[in-house]
Amino acid sequence: MLLPGLVSVTFRALSVPEVVALALDCRLKAVEWGGDVHVPLNDLVAAKDARQRCADAGLTVSSYGSYYRAGVTDPAAWDAVLATAVELGAPQVRVWAGNTGSATTSAGQRAVVVDAIRAAADAAEAAGVRVALEYHPDTLTDALDSATRLFAEVWHGSVVPYWQPGGAQDVADAVREVRALLPALTTAHVFSWGPGGWSDRLPLAAREDLWSPLLRELDRDGVDRFALLEFVADDSPAAFRADAATLLGWLSAAAA
Repeated sequence: MLLPGLVSVTFRALSVPEVVALALDCRLKAVEWGGDVHVPLNDLVAAKDARQRCADAGLTVSSYGSYYRAGVTDPAAWDAVLATAVELGAPQVRVWAGNTGSATTSAGQRAVVVDAIRAAADAAEAAGVRVALEYHPDTLTDALDSATRLFAEVWHGSVVPYWQPGGAQDVADAVREVRALLPALTTAHVFSWGPGGWSDRLPLAAREDLWSPLLRELDRDGVDRFALLEFVADDSPAAFRADAATLLGWLSAAAA
C-alpha cells in the first residue's frame, strides 16, 4: 500500500502544529520531518513534540530528513542524528551519499562514502532504524548505474533507497529506475517539474503521464511505501492542497 504524506521542508515557514494540521486537512497519512527547521539536529524536545503531535493526529512519522552527507559530515555527528531520529520515532533517516556527482568522484572518495554509509547503517540497525539514501543530484545516487552499484558496494540490509524524478523526466526512464530499486525502495518524493527542474515547478496533475505508471510500479508488490509530496509551486499551501487531492485521486483510482 502507498501511504501519502508530505515532506515538512516543503513548508519551512510553517510551525510543526501547522504542518500537522495541513497534513490532516489534506487527508494525508505521514510526515517526513526535516532536520533543519522543524526537528533540528539533537533537539530531542522538538523531536518528542513532533512525534507526539503526529501520534495524537493519527499520522505516521515516515522518516527523519537529516542533512548528513556520508563521507563528508564528521562521522561523530551520526550519534546525534540517530538519537534525534529515535526520539522522533522515525523508522528511517534520509541521508545523502557524499557531495559530488558519480562522474567526478574518485575511487578513493567513493570508498570513503561507502565506508561511512556502512558504519552509519551498523549503528542505525542496532537502534532499529534504517539508512535511506536520497536519489539526488551531485551525490553517488545521481544516476541509476551508480546508485545500484553503491547499494551493492555497501551491501547492508539496513540501507534502503529513496527515489525522486528529475526535471521533465522521461516516463520509460523513470519506470526503469524505480523497477531497478525495488523491492528495497521505501519512499518516493512526489512532485512534477518541467525542464527547468527545481525552479520549474508544475501542478502535480501536469505529469499524470509520469506518475500513473510509477504509482502502479510502486504498489505492484503490495509492500507499504511512502509517497511524500514535496516542491509545490510557489511554496503555496493552496497549490499543495491541489496536489494532495490529485495524489489521493490517483491512489483511489489505482485501488479501485
